[in-house]
Amino acid sequence: MQVDALIVETSPHDVPATVERIRAGLDRRGVALFAVVDHAGAARDAGLELADEVVLIFGNPAVGTGLMQADPRVGIELPLRILVWAGADATRVAFRDPRALVAGYDLTEAQDTLARLRVLLDQLVAEAVAPAT
Repeated sequence: MQVDALIVETSPHDVPATVERIRAGLDRRGVALFAVVDHAGAARDAGLELADEVVLIFGNPAVGTGLMQADPRVGIELPLRILVWAGADATRVAFRDPRALVAGYDLTEAQDTLARLRVLLDQLVAEAVAPAT
């Protein structure tokens, strides 16, 4: 399913298992995981309820720096993020298509890089949502 530039997939795994699969994929590729934001955990800490929802923030400075050299404003979009949440009927995984950044930033010359980032995101999500073997 696609909503504008937001790509959404369904995972057969729960949120923690899906997050762990993404983390493992990043690790195998040597991609830095900068932060994990546990929205549900923060909600619980505030005495509120929220279904599991986690954002993984990751990237490769060697790639992101080139994009920011082309247009420093794209720094607001970086590093990359994947959202994993417990939907009403299944775990969902989402990310924004980095190729859409061309529309808002001076990245015409970086389209190959953005396409490679999209491939990385597609691979990470495909591995995360694959059935357990």
